[in-house]
Amino acid sequence: MAPETKRIYPQNGDAISPRKRQHINPDALGTDITVEDETAFDIQEDYDSDEVAQVAYIPQSETKWQKTVEKVVKSVVSIHFMQPVNFDTETSLCSEATGFVVDAKQGIILTNRHVVGPGPFIGYAVFDNHEEVEVTPIYRDPVHDFGFLRFDVSKIKYMKVQQLELHPESARVGEEIRVIGNDSGEKLSILSGFISRLDRNAPDYGANTYNDFNTEYIQAAASASGGSSGSPVVNIEGHAVALQAGGNSETSTDFFLPVWRVKRALERVQACEDVTRGTIQVQWTLEPFDKCKRLGLTSDVEGEIRKLGSDINGMLVASITLPEGPADGSIKEGDCLVSINGELITSFVQVDKILDENVDKECEFIVQRNGVNITNTIKVGDLHKITPSKYVTVCGATFNELSYQLARIYGIPVRGCYVSDASGSFQLGGQELNNCWIIDSIDDKPTPTLDDFVEVMKSIPDKSFIPVKYHHLTDIHVPLFKNIFIDRHWCSTFRLATRNDTTGLWDFETIQKEPIKPLPLERKSAKFLDLPTEFENCKQLNRSFVQVDAIYELPLDSFGGHVRRVHGIVIDAKNGYVLVSRHAVCHDLCDINITIAESIIIPGKVRFLHPTKGYAIIKYDPGLVDAPVQTPKFSQEPLKRGDKVVFIGYNKSLRAVIDETRVSDIGIMNIPTNANSPRYKATNVEAVLVDSTSGQKCHSGILCNKEDGTIRGIWISCDGDDDRLYTTGIDITDIMWELEFLKDDDNKMKDNEDNEDEMKDDEKTKDNDKTKDDNKNTDHDDDVKIIDVEFGTVSVASARISGVPDEWITKVETSSKVDKFQFLYVPTTSVGLDNEPTCLLEPGDIILTANGELVTRMRDIDNAIKGTSKNEDIIKFKVVREKKVIDLDVKLTRTKSFMTDRVVFWSGCALQNAHHGVRQAINSLPSGIYCTTISNGSPGRFYSVGITNFITHVNEIPTNTLEEFLNVVRKVKDNSYVKLRVVTFDSIPMAQTLKVNYHYFPTVNIQKINGEWKTTVDRQDDN
Repeated sequence: MAPETKRIYPQNGDAISPRKRQHINPDALGTDITVEDETAFDIQEDYDSDEVAQVAYIPQSETKWQKTVEKVVKSVVSIHFMQPVNFDTETSLCSEATGFVVDAKQGIILTNRHVVGPGPFIGYAVFDNHEEVEVTPIYRDPVHDFGFLRFDVSKIKYMKVQQLELHPESARVGEEIRVIGNDSGEKLSILSGFISRLDRNAPDYGANTYNDFNTEYIQAAASASGGSSGSPVVNIEGHAVALQAGGNSETSTDFFLPVWRVKRALERVQACEDVTRGTIQVQWTLEPFDKCKRLGLTSDVEGEIRKLGSDINGMLVASITLPEGPADGSIKEGDCLVSINGELITSFVQVDKILDENVDKECEFIVQRNGVNITNTIKVGDLHKITPSKYVTVCGATFNELSYQLARIYGIPVRGCYVSDASGSFQLGGQELNNCWIIDSIDDKPTPTLDDFVEVMKSIPDKSFIPVKYHHLTDIHVPLFKNIFIDRHWCSTFRLATRNDTTGLWDFETIQKEPIKPLPLERKSAKFLDLPTEFENCKQLNRSFVQVDAIYELPLDSFGGHVRRVHGIVIDAKNGYVLVSRHAVCHDLCDINITIAESIIIPGKVRFLHPTKGYAIIKYDPGLVDAPVQTPKFSQEPLKRGDKVVFIGYNKSLRAVIDETRVSDIGIMNIPTNANSPRYKATNVEAVLVDSTSGQKCHSGILCNKEDGTIRGIWISCDGDDDRLYTTGIDITDIMWELEFLKDDDNKMKDNEDNEDEMKDDEKTKDNDKTKDDNKNTDHDDDVKIIDVEFGTVSVASARISGVPDEWITKVETSSKVDKFQFLYVPTTSVGLDNEPTCLLEPGDIILTANGELVTRMRDIDNAIKGTSKNEDIIKFKVVREKKVIDLDVKLTRTKSFMTDRVVFWSGCALQNAHHGVRQAINSLPSGIYCTTISNGSPGRFYSVGITNFITHVNEIPTNTLEEFLNVVRKVKDNSYVKLRVVTFDSIPMAQTLKVNYHYFPTVNIQKINGEWKTTVDRQDDN
């Protein structure tokens, strides 16, 4: 688990991450440093902070520092935490930070606000003696970078809990300090430095994320890094003078939050009082007097302010005034703040103090604008009311009210329905842009607030297509529009989460238990336009194309949730069968939408997934389509190298690309395995390559004859290594015989449906009902047989070196059926679900014959399989192994079991049986529980269960199946540890502990029963 990255900003303006952010404009850093003895040294604006510290340094007793550190470390804790939900400015994550005890009796820990986070929090603290205790948030400041966590003091058994006193007044320029905390993920580190500045503006960590403002920051050179967030900054007396918050990534400079307002908030929390926070929605910056004078400050006012202290070198200037806020129309950008309620203002602390004590009251503000004093009476607003404390989850996405934090960055009113996690139905800008969207309307109904959004969503039926109007915060002037598919079946949760500062949890309330049922489907008509091509008999082939959208809301078989879109070819218009690549239709835990003639959108369902050849069959109801969809003519003559064909494909813009070309090569395609996360890949299929670049531009299409439009091959996309996409053609004759099986199977299903009707009419008994269900789930002919190894080709020269006898080489070279001199060999084998080799073939075997027929290409293997009877599962092979010719009875594998039919979500981990892609890449299965994905911010991520790992034991109990696993974890109490034995993909055993949290991560079982996926919550929190 990586430690929390320190809040830093790169000076070179590098890409911004949540804790490493953009360069700060030097003009915004406030006034120059001032010390009481101005003659001690001459300070330039671009001074070196280390040099300043050396000049101001007064030697201290190392013995006293040692005693101070020994005392302080007893109050410092390492905080290990999870933020499980994307909320407001923060994304879900797992990390580490630092905090320190500020109340040993009530068990209160002070740390950063960006650690506590604005949303749900799961965490524990580790004390100096390695005692661990659960912590819960009790306060996070709306603006300033601090928050409080509470722990049960009685749970600390072996040490006396000590607290640090907050002494903000002790922070002085030149003061020697120590930063004691969890630096770089280490449990304890002690960093030294000297305070070089007290009056810098809050650092700017970039847009779209949390930033502190309206406060001074302390600057020092301590070289702290990630994980030090929340560390106490102590003086030699052992008093906390500041709170570590951030730093510069390229220098040793660190930024500390003064604890003036922290101390006030702590006192109120200790007294069980509300921490009032006032605002007029204006951001102030501390600017030097010379700049203030350029903005219109008069000498008289400057003189009055300077009289208040020789160390005062500037004033607060309005930087941003939010529209529709309390100060809108009264205070403008560039106004110099003179006084509030008659008190001259020289610091942020004064402003906070006055506003916090006058929430919902009026205050008199005097500002100078162009040399003129302007007096305004402004009602102070409640800062907590414009800080989100609830969120809504629906259709797999998360929403909350727009926060003051984000509104301030973009200078917009604090209102709007904000998408904090644009997932599920609301994938508005791709996976790389999953937040900062504002929903303007849903289904043409305005959604100015979160409550309005909820009311609209309650009225929308499941599986509806609706228009959404929205915009991104970075481009508020450009409205965007999108039609989205409403998913309330895979992502059935529609609930409100509300922060509870008493318990530290977020309380869930179901908004709508069941969605409105989908609207009845109606038959609709559409027309086609001919393809723009010179080949007359190809112009109407678009009547055999449909657009296929596969929507994946849940992870399965190592495929994450997202949308894949390609075109499929209609192979049976009468029955509604469509052939499409398995790149698009990865598995059947998804929604399929089929668009015909770019006009009619109807649902589809997965009918068949080929285990090796990279294609799938989906089915739609042709009764819903009133359009001239056509079944094309399919060739029965295999393609050969040099054949002329017309390529018709669809590019990324979904536009048709037509090109006359030739077949340049035909051979087995060996796609590299995705090493990071093995998944389905096409194997043992002869790839048809064409002499055209058009195929590289298109993810789907066909190869056909220009004379009559006969389909010679299909063009598909295949997933490969490192998420690369491979495109290739497949000869239609290599798959047509399997498509005939599907037609026979369809007839069987019709017979079964007729039998069901008869059984209903006869009012059979429950036993007969069971027979009916058995008939419904009878094994179909789509339980295809394969040889479950991967085949490749080897040249004659390599075969000769490997020991293939000359007589077999002569047979290949003299065969009339061979158009390329080569042999097949076995590069890799697979392991079955029973953890046994799938057949007797071994890596390195060179194939000579199958059932007595010479083998030189994959089609010869297919012909041998095709020649077997339905109940025959053996093919006789003659192979060369270790330079010897041997005979093998090779067992065929039936592939119905290849379909994953269950997935369990536990502690953020998606657990299932090892799918075929895994079994192709591994020699032995450690168990039947394989982890395919892990959610960010979850216990599974936090405790490093590990993607592609196998769980073999829970609390030393063997768990070889999902059912065994569930039987054990059902007995685990909420917020308690379990011990896991885990084996990595490379067979390295590990022992790992994990603390479950059923409140945010209940155990969910999704299982296919009678052909339908069913979802049940298997274990949730005990409350």
